[in-house]
Amino acid sequence: MRTAYSVETVRNAERELMARLPEGALMQRAAAGLAAACADLLGRVYGSRIVLLVGSGDNGGDALYAGARLARRGAGVTAVLLAPDRAHAAGLAALRRAGGRVAGAGDGEALVEGADLVLDGIVGIGGKGGLRPDAVPLAAAAERSRGVVVAVDLPSGVDADTGEVHGHAVRADLTVTFGTHKPGLLIDPAREYAGSVRLVDIGLELPVEPELEALQHEDVARLLPVPGAESDKYRRGVVGIAAGSARYPGAAVLAVSGALRGGAGAVRYVGPAGDAVIARFPETLVSDQGPKHAGRVQAWVVGPGAGDDAATVAEVLAADVPVLIDADGLRLADAEVVRGRRAPTLMTPHAGEAAALLGVERGEVEGGRLAAVRELARRYGATVLLKGSTTLVADSGGGAVRVNPTGTGWLATAGSGDVLSGLGGSLLAAGLPAVEAGSVGAYLHGLAGRLAADGAPVGAHDVADAVPRAWRNVLG
Repeated sequence: MRTAYSVETVRNAERELMARLPEGALMQRAAAGLAAACADLLGRVYGSRIVLLVGSGDNGGDALYAGARLARRGAGVTAVLLAPDRAHAAGLAALRRAGGRVAGAGDGEALVEGADLVLDGIVGIGGKGGLRPDAVPLAAAAERSRGVVVAVDLPSGVDADTGEVHGHAVRADLTVTFGTHKPGLLIDPAREYAGSVRLVDIGLELPVEPELEALQHEDVARLLPVPGAESDKYRRGVVGIAAGSARYPGAAVLAVSGALRGGAGAVRYVGPAGDAVIARFPETLVSDQGPKHAGRVQAWVVGPGAGDDAATVAEVLAADVPVLIDADGLRLADAEVVRGRRAPTLMTPHAGEAAALLGVERGEVEGGRLAAVRELARRYGATVLLKGSTTLVADSGGGAVRVNPTGTGWLATAGSGDVLSGLGGSLLAAGLPAVEAGSVGAYLHGLAGRLAADGAPVGAHDVADAVPRAWRNVLG
C-alpha cells in the first residue's frame, strides 16, 4: 500500500526525529538521497551542468547540500538564489566549499536553459498558492530547457495537501520526496507536475492512518473474490443491473459486461434493453418485472443510461442490499433516501456529475478533487468514487481517501463508466465493502484500460474484455 500524509503530520514527525538526531543530520539524509537520484538520472555526473533554483526554505537547503555532493563528483553546479539574504547559510557554504558557484535570479533563465539538470528547491511543502512573480520566468525556462527537471520534495507552486494548483508551478520530470508521499503528488492537477516520483526514506515515524492510500497489485490480489471448492453461482453473489433505456440500450449491455467479469456468480438484468443484453450475453438472467420481482440479489447497480426512470431508481434504493448509483441514477436519486439507507451505497460520479450534485462549477471539482469527494461522501452519507484523471474513493465516515494509481487517458471514451459500474456492483455482490469494491473496481478497470489500449484508441467493450487479463495480471 502506498500512503501519503499531510504537511502537518510530516512536520510533526520531522520535529520528533530531529530532536533525536545531531543538528543537520536529517537534511543531510534528504540531500544524500536527492543527489543519488540526480546522479542516476544524469548517468555521467562529471562534467554535467547543474543549476539549483534555491528559495529561502529547507527545500533550498536540501538542494544546496545535494548540489555540493554533485559538485564534489565533478559536476559544474550553479545555485540561482531567489532570496540571497535568506538562503540556507550552511548549505550555501557547503556548495561553495565544493566548488559550486552562485548567481542571482537575473542570470537564472540563461543558466537554466543551458543546464543538463535543473533542481527545483524554490518552495517547500508548506508553500501555498502559485509561484511568486520572480520565480515564474525560471519555471518557464526550466520547461523550455532540454535538461531534466527534478523537484525537491514536490514541485514548487503546487499544494502539498490537496493537489490543487493556483497559478504557475514548476513542471518536473522527477520528484524526489522525503519520508512519505504527500497527497499532492498523487492527485491531479498537481500530479501532472510531479513527473515520476522517487521516495527517499529518512526515518520518519508516521501514524497508522494516512491521508491517502493507493492500492498496489499485492493489496488488490488479497481483496479479489476467489471461489472455493464449495462455491456455486449463488454463494459467489448475484448482482442486479437496472440500466438502459430505449434511447441508451448500449449502457445496459456495457454495465452487464463489466458485471459478468467482476467476481459475482450471476447477473440479473432489469430494464427495457433485455433483448440487446441477451443477444450479447446469453448467460444473463433477464426480467421485465422490475427490481422488486427480479429475484434475489446481493447488490444492485442502477442508473447507467436510465434516462428519466426515477421510479426504478427509487425501487432499487429501497432494497436492503448494497447499491451502486451511476450516471442518470445520480441525478434521479433522492438525497434524503440515500442518506437514510441502512445498506451500503456507492456513488460513482465523474467531475461534471459531482459538480451538479454539489451545486458548483465543474472546474471547481477538477481543481479540488480531494475536497469534492470528501464533501460528497459527507453530504450523502455514502461511499463516493469520483472518476477522472485521478479517481478517488472516500467513505462517509472519514478516514483515508483511496487514490487509484492505474488508468490511461484512453479510458475517456463513451461507455467506459458503464463498464466500471457493472464491475464495481459485481464486487459488492461478491461481498466486498463499498470502499474496497470501489477501489478494486477502479484499479482493475484502469489496468484493463491500459492493457486494452496499449497506446492506441479503444472502445468500452475492449476495456470490459480486458478485465480478465487485468485480473490475472494482478494475481501474477
